[in-house]
Amino acid sequence: MSQIPTIKQVRAYTLKGGGADYHDQADGHWIDDHIATPMSKYPEFRQSRRSFGINVLGTLVVEIEDSAGNVGFAVTTGGEPAAYIVEKHLARFLEGAKVTDIERIWDQMYLSTLYYGRKGIVINTISGVDLAMWDLLGKVRGEPVHQLLGGAVRDELQFYATGARPDLAQNMGFIGGKMPLHHGPAEGEEGLRRNLEELATMRERVGPDFWLMLDCWMSLDLNYATRLAQGAQAHGLKWIEEALPPDDYWGYAALKKNVPTGMLVTTGEHEATRWGFRQLLEMGCCDIIQPDVGWCGGITELLKISALADAHQALVIPHGSSVYSYHFVATRHNSPFAEFLMMAPKADEVVPMFHPQLLGEPVPVQGRMRLSALDKPGFGVELNPACELQRPYTH
Repeated sequence: MSQIPTIKQVRAYTLKGGGADYHDQADGHWIDDHIATPMSKYPEFRQSRRSFGINVLGTLVVEIEDSAGNVGFAVTTGGEPAAYIVEKHLARFLEGAKVTDIERIWDQMYLSTLYYGRKGIVINTISGVDLAMWDLLGKVRGEPVHQLLGGAVRDELQFYATGARPDLAQNMGFIGGKMPLHHGPAEGEEGLRRNLEELATMRERVGPDFWLMLDCWMSLDLNYATRLAQGAQAHGLKWIEEALPPDDYWGYAALKKNVPTGMLVTTGEHEATRWGFRQLLEMGCCDIIQPDVGWCGGITELLKISALADAHQALVIPHGSSVYSYHFVATRHNSPFAEFLMMAPKADEVVPMFHPQLLGEPVPVQGRMRLSALDKPGFGVELNPACELQRPYTH
């Protein structure tokens, strides 16, 4: 057997605009247009998520180079603080290790950051490093990541679309459409009525069989979420997503009991690690968990989260994250479909989710993606050389 390369250098860069910080979009984009958020109770921060700083971090780019000259990379959110953590703290666990030492490196990164980490930006950072390691291993072995994970269980992926226009997504072949909720509890009864009117209008446009879901982005309280779910039953809402703040496990458990029979409760986009998801699953908080592979701990941790979900008969439908989740979804029976974020400003065409940061990023065609679109080594994408990388720290 040939010699396994060792990791020579880890580098962390930042990048502004689009891509992994997909809320850093120009004016007039649906993803930043009066969407209900935890900050919606303050009128001055209601119209735009950028107004309260959703775009302040920017993208983290992690590059890992091995002794044979292969380079693996990944993008996630985290920007400059995350770059500092990679260069000043985490690099020591990688450099000199074998490219196959993924499990040990994950454990060392996690345990060494417990005193200031556990969730949030530190786990985002660990996720970015972990994804870059899987990309590197795929390149060393000449195999796509889905083969490293045990191989695909289906020949094609099918997608629902997240965006302002489920009716257009239906015409593009997606299996469902998830709309942003526009009005939070601070906008009172009129806001609730308008939320339900928007859903009713969309149901009229798409007919009775197309899935419609509402993405509430942590903006509601239990009473409001319950009333919204009960009002939405008349319009065939398939699921209510991330209705409450992520730490309110008790609220989610109550919501799951309160929603109409057959309506699903989903959450987990802002949850992290197997311990966070264990809490969601054991407390009966939801029907579908939605870990983001760039935020929950990377592929290494997502495999553990998925096994837990499997034992609880819960589906794992990762949040967005493009190729980083597609390779995972292809290999898991309890992940029967995937999310596609409509990143066109008017949600009226299919464009790559991480544009302009990644080149070679596959997109669904008629709501589907053949496994052959994921057949390049690693995650199968390249960094766009036209994007200006900054390396704020070195070690």
